[in-house]
Amino acid sequence: MASFNKWKQAALVSIGISIVALGGSPVANAQAPPAYKVNASWPKELPNNWIVGQVGGMAVDRQDHIWVLQRPGSNTKDDLAAAQTPPVSQCCVSAPPVLVFDAEGNLLKSWGGPGQGYDWPSSEHSIFVDLAGNVWITGNGAKDRQAIKFSSDGKFMMEIGHPSTAPMNNSDTTILGRPAGMDLDEKAHEIYFADGYLNRRVIVFDAETGAFKRMWGAFGKPPSDADLLPYSFTDAPNPLFRNPLHAVHISQDGFVYVCDRVNDRIQIFTKQGKFLKEYLLRPETLGNGSAYDLAFSRDAAQKYLLVADGENNVIWSLLRSDGSVVGTTGHAGRNAGQFHHVHVIVSDSKGNLYTGEVETGRRVQKFALVGGSAAN
Repeated sequence: MASFNKWKQAALVSIGISIVALGGSPVANAQAPPAYKVNASWPKELPNNWIVGQVGGMAVDRQDHIWVLQRPGSNTKDDLAAAQTPPVSQCCVSAPPVLVFDAEGNLLKSWGGPGQGYDWPSSEHSIFVDLAGNVWITGNGAKDRQAIKFSSDGKFMMEIGHPSTAPMNNSDTTILGRPAGMDLDEKAHEIYFADGYLNRRVIVFDAETGAFKRMWGAFGKPPSDADLLPYSFTDAPNPLFRNPLHAVHISQDGFVYVCDRVNDRIQIFTKQGKFLKEYLLRPETLGNGSAYDLAFSRDAAQKYLLVADGENNVIWSLLRSDGSVVGTTGHAGRNAGQFHHVHVIVSDSKGNLYTGEVETGRRVQKFALVGGSAAN
């Protein structure tokens, strides 16, 4: 690996790209990384005989309420035994797609699903709650080419794009391409999408009108539909994002962080799409890739990136300044504090982490901040 990283570093430097390669074990660092402890009793049992499917997305609002977007359609017949005709056993039935919890794990409200005037996604993927309390939802199903804006109680407000069976087209700004994660620049009233499972671009719209603003691809270049070979650890740096481009987040100091999942990297841009640098995260990871989603630590400087890795099934703690790994949380498994396909991560105002799992994990977990320098 050392020879590969030297080669890759030299290649990138020769074309003026800043990069940090990250290994599988924490590097020595004098700064104390954040430490977390799982809360095995969070959340509390759901009412109404409900069961949760795959957890596509999570969000935290201004009241530190935790919003969960789950996939009722991912439940199996065995999961929904009580919903069969006649019922096979006493449990269970699908919970609504949107579930809202307080910090203690109490369910506060629920809503979501198909309705008049909008196109609910066929596969729920991401949720975001802006400062006004509006709720944004995307999907990654085969025809999901839209993002929908609702009030906090599920009243439809606006839709960007629409369902379509059109092929990949990174130049089309009228629809999305199975969009994944999103974030909103409150001052500029701009919504950013990691677009996505079909397209390969960051695309920005006006959050009030839905008007297209700008977009870019990997390294700040124009988005491209060019064919890609399968990812290989020994490949030269890929000039394109891979599918899925999975998450986009804006730091307090105004930089845009993008999780290029299967390329095992996080790329960092200005809000106008100028490429600044990238961090490789265990680049020998194959399969679904290492860079699923990230949250910023809640100290004033946002010193750390907490990165959910659904292939290695850990949370990586990275120094935001240089991308170096300073710790990990969790391990593959099904016990509390372990993961099977961790898909999404969010942080509340106190620095606690919340994670959601897809595939057969199908759960949310809370990790309380117990130490380190990531607290306010």
